[in-house]
Amino acid sequence: MIGLNHYLIFSAILFTLGLYGVLTKRNAIALLMSLELLFNGVTVSVVAVARYTTPLNLDGGSVESLLTGQIFAMFIICIAAAEIALGLAIVILLYRGQATVDVGEASLMRR
Repeated sequence: MIGLNHYLIFSAILFTLGLYGVLTKRNAIALLMSLELLFNGVTVSVVAVARYTTPLNLDGGSVESLLTGQIFAMFIICIAAAEIALGLAIVILLYRGQATVDVGEASLMRR
């Protein structure tokens, strides 16, 4: 049976892979993908903790407390989508200006 520990270990692995990518990659596209791994790791842990720490009320009670993690996950997904849209716009401008997507070359665009 899959429990809370399994989800938390999975989310920690996703977060660690994303953090490794953010710290080591110089390609802007790989950097954005690593940021998405970070967001996904956090989202998995938030939903898992919300599911396993909230007791189920089978007596027809309120489900508002059960949806807290899912609402927070939707908020994280919306923020991630906006971050990716802005990040891709910056990558396109970087490629147009320098003909490369290397993050180290971005400092050459200063005037």
